[in-house]
Amino acid sequence: MEDDNGEHSNFVVGLIENRAKEVGVAAFDLRSASLHLSQYIETSSSYQNTKTLLNFYDPMVVIVTPTKSAPDGMVGVSELVDRFFSSTTKVIISRGCFDDTKGAVLVKNLAAKEPSALGLDTYYKQYYLCLAAAAATIKCIIDMYSDGSVQNLEIIEPMHSSLWGTNNKKKSLFHMLKTTQTAGGLIDLVLCRTRLLRANLLQPLKDIETINARLDCLDELMSNEQLFFGLSQALRKFPKETDKVLCHFCFKPKKVTTGVLAIDNSKKSQILISNIIVLKTALDAVPLLSKVLKDANCFLLKNVYKSICENEKFASIRERIGEVIDEDVLHARVPFVARTQQCFAVKAGIDGLLDIARRSFCDTSEAIHNLANKYRQDFKLPNLKIPFNNRQGFYFSIPQRDIQGKLPNKFIQVIKQGNNMHCSSLELASLNVRNKSAAKECYIRTEFCLGALMDTIREDVSVLTLLAEVLCLLDMIVNSFAHTISTKPVDKYTRPHFTSDGPLAMDSGRHPILEGVHNEFIPNNIFLSEASNMVIVTGPNMSGKSTFLQQVCLVVILAQIGCYVPARFATLRVVDRIFTRMGTVDSLESNSSTFMTEMKETAFILQNVSPRSLIVVDELGRATSSSDGFAIAWSCCEHLLALRAYTIFATHMQNLSELATMYPNVKTVHFDVDIKKNRMDFKSLPVSIERWAAACSTLRPYASRSGWITEFSDRIRQMHHIKYYPKGMFTRSCEVKRMEMNLGQYHDIQMAYRVAQRLICLKYSNQDEDSIRQALHNLKESYINGDL
Repeated sequence: MEDDNGEHSNFVVGLIENRAKEVGVAAFDLRSASLHLSQYIETSSSYQNTKTLLNFYDPMVVIVTPTKSAPDGMVGVSELVDRFFSSTTKVIISRGCFDDTKGAVLVKNLAAKEPSALGLDTYYKQYYLCLAAAAATIKCIIDMYSDGSVQNLEIIEPMHSSLWGTNNKKKSLFHMLKTTQTAGGLIDLVLCRTRLLRANLLQPLKDIETINARLDCLDELMSNEQLFFGLSQALRKFPKETDKVLCHFCFKPKKVTTGVLAIDNSKKSQILISNIIVLKTALDAVPLLSKVLKDANCFLLKNVYKSICENEKFASIRERIGEVIDEDVLHARVPFVARTQQCFAVKAGIDGLLDIARRSFCDTSEAIHNLANKYRQDFKLPNLKIPFNNRQGFYFSIPQRDIQGKLPNKFIQVIKQGNNMHCSSLELASLNVRNKSAAKECYIRTEFCLGALMDTIREDVSVLTLLAEVLCLLDMIVNSFAHTISTKPVDKYTRPHFTSDGPLAMDSGRHPILEGVHNEFIPNNIFLSEASNMVIVTGPNMSGKSTFLQQVCLVVILAQIGCYVPARFATLRVVDRIFTRMGTVDSLESNSSTFMTEMKETAFILQNVSPRSLIVVDELGRATSSSDGFAIAWSCCEHLLALRAYTIFATHMQNLSELATMYPNVKTVHFDVDIKKNRMDFKSLPVSIERWAAACSTLRPYASRSGWITEFSDRIRQMHHIKYYPKGMFTRSCEVKRMEMNLGQYHDIQMAYRVAQRLICLKYSNQDEDSIRQALHNLKESYINGDL
């Protein structure tokens, strides 16, 4: 399964057949993320067409159903794979996973913005087999090859969110950044920061220059209060739909002519008018943005000012819109106000029929309000209101306290809504129909008047796309990054520093999500470099090992999207991918036990890791026996140590401490817990060999805290000291002797690595020449005296 260049095949193929000799094939290329669909009638009993396709794709995995359903006398796709492709991994998954409906949805959502381009709407029933194969293939790829980092790190959604309830304080990193708080209370997002923020969190930046440009912008915003609040206010002037409406200017629809005006296309016309109004409102806000950014100093904001505010095309587009659209028309979200703005968008006198339709719209609107005044007087209902929504039009809203007994028979469709009664009447229903008809006529005539304007706007759609992208970026930096940082205590967040190949160092780092939930969050430090690229974290249960691992990853992600990080100091090497292996859970759908799930996730990491990756492993090997788990964890660590990738490895296996005595690029950190006055006090401590060997089981204090009976807790301690190995092979005294022997054997290598580690740190330091010279002199003396 290798090509001419020695590279392995990257295709995963799903196969399904029916009893009509039809075969559906879905081939997914992991390298290019392309999906190939095929469906055909198999004409030969040996499945020659299918065999040819499999030879063409040369798949690394073939997915089939549990039972073959081939016609009599035919081998079936499952047997075909066994007979002719025995070296290919065959995965059998439930037939329920071959769901053509889900496959169609996946293809429509992931493969094309315009589903009709694929022809699925027309040929959906005909090509159901290949769509079913696509659903199974994509599901299998997600189960087999996803490293689960997005879920493990709670980037988009918190883990077990359904168990927290609706009012929980636990948030994901995405929710923490997208929520903004102002003096007026919780507000909705401006523009579409949500989509851009999500994309950045899932695919952080890797270019240091781009990251630093965002950080420079953030520096200026945090030091210039006037610029920060000015930008925040300017961005509020832009409708949040700005980037969405641009797609309507990219495609040229069929021209509206008098002959087709009789067709009810009012909804399409209304959307077009609304988009024009949104665009006009956005262009009206550009001068305010220009005024705010005029004196900005950072590269990013100066570039925005040059490309947007000094671009004459925006003024030209605004002028062309002003020739047709009334100056007083603005984007509105209140339903009836929005409808009125749309009906009166085009200036009066341009189209006579449009003016007549507007008169009818105004007359019916006035008649509805006169009817409401009449009902207030006739039925003694002074608080009767006449609200409006797009679904039912106008309706009456009457407080229950004003109703004496039963509503008059004049009122129909009575519904209780809170403390009010919502209803209508025959007269109101008739006026609603006339009002809606007049509005539809206005929409269609308005679209007819906007044809030439739309053509001129499409000529400059590229600059409008640039405007939308810039606004989304500014909104994310101002209303996500800067606003989130400004709500934290002073100096709690700091700017991270980046190097090309330097260390990952963090002083007093904190978990960005949990520090907002827990008042007393204990900060932690970490240091990884080429000379010390693995940290083994140990400690009892609930000591914070998993939280620490998650914290480091989230800080790296925050830094690489261009945001400040929760630490006193942080310097980072740009990471290309983050791999995590956390938690233990069965995967019944893929027929994988807890142990098999661990092995699949670990294999995915080892196959895809690069020298610039960050690897986080939590409790590898605990789903099997102690000896097997230790062998797996040790082998995995040795393989990762040979790479330049930075690795954090949390474990309960004390024997893994020997890695630090044999390999100089391994460091150990121990998280401890002191129980004082029925309270747990968490600490992060450096680890010595004596501490490793003398560490006792931490189950007993947790057993007593968890309510276990005393006799049971004592028995745990007794069983912990029983030695099952011959001649005391793994007793603590033997461990100490073996570690001391290793320390003596590898002492020279350890010293050389420590010198190299300090030299690397000095290489990337910002100290002056005299300070570096003094540091080198101190390093030389320490090496000679053996104090490293």
